[in-house]
Amino acid sequence: MNFETYPFEKLNELLENIVPNNQYTLSSLTIGEPQFNTPLFIQKSLQESSSLLNKYPKTIGEEYLKESMLNFVTTRFGVQLNKEQLIPTFGTREVLFNFPQFYLFDTKNPVMAFTNPFYQIYEGAAIASRAEIIHINLTKENNFQPILSDEELKKCDLVILNYPNNPTSANIGLDDLVLWVKKALEFDFVLINDECYSEIYFDENKKPHSLLEASIKAGNSEFKNVLVMNSISKRSSAPGLRSGFIAGDAKILEEYLKYRTYVGCASPVPLQRASADAWNDEAHVKEFRKTYKKNFEIAKELLGVEIPDATFYIWLEVEDELAFTKALYQEKNIKVLPGSFLGRNGMGRGYVRIALVENEEKTREVLTRLKDFIHG
Repeated sequence: MNFETYPFEKLNELLENIVPNNQYTLSSLTIGEPQFNTPLFIQKSLQESSSLLNKYPKTIGEEYLKESMLNFVTTRFGVQLNKEQLIPTFGTREVLFNFPQFYLFDTKNPVMAFTNPFYQIYEGAAIASRAEIIHINLTKENNFQPILSDEELKKCDLVILNYPNNPTSANIGLDDLVLWVKKALEFDFVLINDECYSEIYFDENKKPHSLLEASIKAGNSEFKNVLVMNSISKRSSAPGLRSGFIAGDAKILEEYLKYRTYVGCASPVPLQRASADAWNDEAHVKEFRKTYKKNFEIAKELLGVEIPDATFYIWLEVEDELAFTKALYQEKNIKVLPGSFLGRNGMGRGYVRIALVENEEKTREVLTRLKDFIHG
């Protein structure tokens, strides 16, 4: 398999011969990893469950974990799923990588489409599946919305959307998601929405919708050809818990569960116990949203950027993203991620991705440095 070098490795290569300004402490705004302590009640739950390390975890997940995830979907999106319509996963990175391999295994000359720029696991999954790739190009001109022609959709076996979007921070409306569900049914491809940023939003009136909601609105209450993935990593500042799920079409998930039995990536039972407590609680998530919103208010004040509907990324337009990244590191000891490292065929060129994942004080300090750099 010939995988592309990962974006962070490319960044290390880009910056390896640059000596940063040691007047400043290094500030890395590159990775989408919340820099906050995991809430104490989640840590305590993990500690109190450590005796359960003597048990093998079930591939299907413990009943209490699945119930907490089903409750989350109902409470957050107003969608009631049965137990056969959701499988707990070891985060979402592994399922995003192995589900396409499972689903496309028996397909001759498979075709997979996904948003571009993208989370690189999508591309890796396509390569591992020997799939032809169709890029859904997201540009300023199309408002970073997913658009494919019917001719392209007819070729597809599997389509991955990612809204709220990483890296552009764009959101998508419910009616547009409904159209995608109808296309998935019309042309008989499986449609996935990676919804890992659904809980990092800033206006109750603009909460991101789930593809599950759109499926019901489209009259597809059984979620035929429709799947979503979500994770606790961003929502609860708990990426180390590796707690996620895949939900939707029960017929597909029935066979996928058999596959997962062989994969052997079930979550350890203590992690499941702590994850269930996290999925069941909304109060801590509201507090994190307040912090992220404050960070964007600081970014708007200092950099003049608009506050997005969701995610914790700034998709900052610059003249030359590689030159910008190198000079910013050299002059201000700040690392950002060039957009071209996240896309193909020119997508992402002229942008850098900035992750606002620190506290208010650190965010203000580093964005002030960034402002000084931009304005010279």
